[in-house]
Amino acid sequence: MSTIVITCIALMGMLLFVLGANVTRHRAIRGGDGPQMPTDPADRLLIAQRAHGNAAEYVPTLVVLLVVCSTLTAGWWLDVLAVVATAARFGHAFGMLRSRTLAAHGPVRDSGAMFTYLSGIALGVTALVAM
Repeated sequence: MSTIVITCIALMGMLLFVLGANVTRHRAIRGGDGPQMPTDPADRLLIAQRAHGNAAEYVPTLVVLLVVCSTLTAGWWLDVLAVVATAARFGHAFGMLRSRTLAAHGPVRDSGAMFTYLSGIALGVTALVAM
């Protein structure tokens, strides 16, 4: 496994834990003064929860695909896919956390989502072709 792939896996893992800590921070700020499971799309706690939840939905699958692909094949494209997937996850999280409301989409959030899908599909295809 290349150092680039390992670095990207580590960064995505750290992102997931930082986003989780951010949810804890928002809950601590709120204390007992408000819902811990808000529904208002502009609520900062809900935005933090969804940024973490979305990362928790995609990061583990991307990490597994990177590990599987790294055991089956080696090549520069795997490093590129790892960097794209990592940048996509960071971009998506940044786009969500900078948003005033979850009801609005922005180019950073949307491109993060698009490149997450594209890199995940490309990693899946790589795993199938490399078998």
